[in-house]
Amino acid sequence: MFSGKNKQPETAEIQLDPDRIPEHVAIIMDGNGRWAKKRHLPRVAGHKQGMETVKTIAKAASRMGVKVLTLYAFSTENWKRPQDEVKYIMKLPVTFFNTFMPELIEENVRVKVMGYLDDLPAQTLKAAQDAMKDTEQNTGMILNFALNYGSRAEIVTAAQKLAQQAVDGNIQPDEIDDHLFADNLMTAFLGDLADPDLLIRTSGEERISNFLLWQIAYSEMVFVDDLWPDFSTETLRKAIATYQNRDRRFGGIK
Repeated sequence: MFSGKNKQPETAEIQLDPDRIPEHVAIIMDGNGRWAKKRHLPRVAGHKQGMETVKTIAKAASRMGVKVLTLYAFSTENWKRPQDEVKYIMKLPVTFFNTFMPELIEENVRVKVMGYLDDLPAQTLKAAQDAMKDTEQNTGMILNFALNYGSRAEIVTAAQKLAQQAVDGNIQPDEIDDHLFADNLMTAFLGDLADPDLLIRTSGEERISNFLLWQIAYSEMVFVDDLWPDFSTETLRKAIATYQNRDRRFGGIK
């Protein structure tokens, strides 16, 4: 099920160290279409089931003590998919927030959505904005959706912002360092929690797919075979257990 070092054995119950829960977990939710195809269903059925998995995992992560859960919901490249599928995906945030908002508020979860939001359909944008507004007073886990997001575009946009600031005379080129650059990325609102401790990708694929390229410089990565609709609380626990067995050195030596 898991790839990489320190694989966890299959056990009935995974015991986690509550003091070493990753503060920021990012997930590339992959495999909705393949899940549907295996069941001879249309691809949109996989996206619908994947939405239910988001609800389950968001609550589980919050209760485990995760502070930020970032989910790769739709990339800037996903517009190339069949238009019927794209239209369905763009309607999902409306359904998701309409049905899940009471539980999010009960769980004290704060919703954030990052990406090139101005390019979203009006109803999708409104659903995202309403969810952020309705939960802005919550103080628990941040549920952060990357929607119409692409990391290369994000990095280019940050570079353009810094270049404009230099042209305007607000900064000098030699003032630009990794901290200032990070302050101009979409994850800047997360502060010290901007960089994921743990990156999980489902469906057995082992690639990053233009997701948080700057932010995952020192993230631990866990790739699991489960298709996203099959991803469970137990699978999340196993991924975190794998993380807890890693020796994070950030380029140094312990």
